[in-house]
Order: sequence, then C-alpha cells, then structure tokens
Amino acid sequence: MAVIANRRSVMTLFSKPTCIHSHRARLVLAEKNINIEFVSVDGAELPEDLMDLNPYHSVPTLVDRDLVLYDSRVIIEYLDERFPHPPLMPVDPVTRAQFRLALFRIETDWYQLAEQFDMDGDRKLSNKSKKMLRESILASVELFAAKQYFLSDDFSLVDCTIAPILWRLPVYGIDLGSQLLGSQSAPIEAYMRRVFERRSFQESLTELEQEMRL
Repeated sequence: MAVIANRRSVMTLFSKPTCIHSHRARLVLAEKNINIEFVSVDGAELPEDLMDLNPYHSVPTLVDRDLVLYDSRVIIEYLDERFPHPPLMPVDPVTRAQFRLALFRIETDWYQLAEQFDMDGDRKLSNKSKKMLRESILASVELFAAKQYFLSDDFSLVDCTIAPILWRLPVYGIDLGSQLLGSQSAPIEAYMRRVFERRSFQESLTELEQEMRL
C-alpha cells in the first residue's frame, strides 16, 4: 500500500491488455459497474505515475483517492467490499473461507503455470506446463458440474479468477478434448459458455484479449 501526494478524483486502474491478473480486476469492475479510469500499460516502458505509486512496478495497480493497491487478490477483495452490490463473496464465514481457499489453489496451481506464458520471450507454455495445467483443470470437472458457477449458483470472485485462464486456453495451446464424444470436459465447456456470454465478461475484454478467440 502507498499514499499518493496528488489525489485522483476518479478511481484508476493501471492494467496490461493481456495480463490475467489485470483481466480479473477488470472483470470485477465490470460486474459491479464501477466508474473508473483505465490506464493501459503495454510494452517495456512504464508510466511514470505507476513507477512512483507502486514499488514493484507491477500491474494491475488500483488507485482510489489516497489508497494504492498493487496485488490483484487484494484489489478484487477490496472492490467487493468497497462496492458491496452485487456481492461476489458469500456472507457466511465458513463458505467465505472455502471460497478463499479455492482462490488460493487456483492462483497456486493455475496462475503460476499460466504466468510462464507472459514471462517466456517466445510467449508459449512448455509441454510440461501445458500438460499440468490441462490435467489440473480437468481434475476439477466435478466442481464445474455441481453448480451453475464454481462452488456456487451465484457468480463470484472465484469465477472472476477462473474465467481469464479458461479464455486463454487456445493461446496457451491447450485443448480440453471437447470435440470427443462423451468428453469429460463437457461441464467445463458449458461453464465457459455461461461465463463468456455474461455482459460483464464481454465488457472486461480488451481488443487484444478479444483476438485470443477469433
């Protein structure tokens, strides 16, 4: 967290057009219809404001008046509490803890593999990483099938975290095998259709992200 000298009158998000962490923050903002200024960060040269505000020079970075947040998990939970409607986390402490554990596992098991795509100069995942990510997603098929959304009948921060990964599967070179008769991925494919068709998801996409599934 940091304090800025010049207060911004409008909430601002520094966001990279193809970053999964930025995407989930944008999805939460769209879901809640929050009025915000976006600053697109692309290429090696970072805006001076971002370098001054964030000691890690990372995206996404959220600026809300005197408050600066620069971890995507902290950002999305802050937005959910700052703008409580519609709620994206359950009220019950036990269920909320289960959702937070799901967020932790997705970030650890899926995001860390997917981040290699952005870090690799060739912008591709190794065969080992692709296999691990594919198998980890398919291993969760029963959770995708149990409810309308992941762990719940209501759209949540967990879905805002999962959706950016699933949207990028084609550019990662990952095929869940949906074309096969009786494919085990059918519940995941149905989940993707539900989420991708949401107004908020469509609004969260940058032009470069839209091109990932053209």
